[in-house]
Amino acid sequence: MKEIKIGVLGATGAVGREMVKVLAERSLPISELRLLASEKSVGTKINFNGNAVAVQKADENCFDGLDIVLGAVSNELAKKFAPFITKAGCVFIDNSSAFRMDENTPLVIPEINPADAYKHNGIIANPNCSTIITLMAVNRLNAISPIRSMVVSTYQAVSGAGAGGPTELDNQLQAISNGKKIENKVFQHQIAYNLIPHIGSFCENGYTTEEMKMQNESRKILHLPDLVVSCTCVRVPITRSHSISANVVFENKISVEEAKTAIKNADGCVLADEPQNNLYPMPLIASDQNLVYVGRIRKDLTNENGLTLFCSGDQIRKGAATNAVQIAELLLTE
Repeated sequence: MKEIKIGVLGATGAVGREMVKVLAERSLPISELRLLASEKSVGTKINFNGNAVAVQKADENCFDGLDIVLGAVSNELAKKFAPFITKAGCVFIDNSSAFRMDENTPLVIPEINPADAYKHNGIIANPNCSTIITLMAVNRLNAISPIRSMVVSTYQAVSGAGAGGPTELDNQLQAISNGKKIENKVFQHQIAYNLIPHIGSFCENGYTTEEMKMQNESRKILHLPDLVVSCTCVRVPITRSHSISANVVFENKISVEEAKTAIKNADGCVLADEPQNNLYPMPLIASDQNLVYVGRIRKDLTNENGLTLFCSGDQIRKGAATNAVQIAELLLTE
């Protein structure tokens, strides 16, 4: 495997820092790691393999000589920098939603559709975190019988809203404990001791943009253009890791035991399904690693071809940083 030069755009954010951490963990053959961020972060030191690497300013000329750029910035910044990245001859693996539905941009989960990564024109999109976690849980079942529809509810951690999410949750818990006034800055309502069924902006059909990603991105990744998904996304007062409840209807019936065996043998998944021993997926056990835990697998009582399951995965790692690094690994083996 040849040595490569990698840049991380947005290196000082939560996902950017996690990308640096994952790059070190997975021992990619990196000859240069270039950390890029806004001017206010220039000079910030981030540890990589025991060395303190200084952050450089992201501008139109900072990508020269790099092979791959991992993006952990907003849609607007991704669109701004993409032309400069591709002009420099780099492959841009972008974690924003800016290019996900572009017909010329592959949307990739390496365990599911790795071949799509090689059809890029300089940009490869990383899917939405909840989409990644959900599809990791159901992909091997889709291989047995194609999925026709899903009804999905997500339970999304506050860190999914950025670094300010956990801070706001902690501040509100302290304020409540001390009898002080609660402030809402990151979320629409109080998140402490509460659930907020609102992530993203509302569309004309009553769903939010976050909810529609589950259908639109799943169709593209699974190559199922007729797949229909009804999704409700809920913000919960959990610091890290998203969980998803999914009712999945298949073209043909799949038994519970057949589904358990398939998930047990699925790359990147852990079967956690012993309810009699209180073993099932939870955010606590899924956090700070790359595996998606899947359990509570049972018949869907509303459809004879359906199954119901529950899964949990770390949205900062497999839902973002690790998936992007895995795409980079695919490019190295091309």
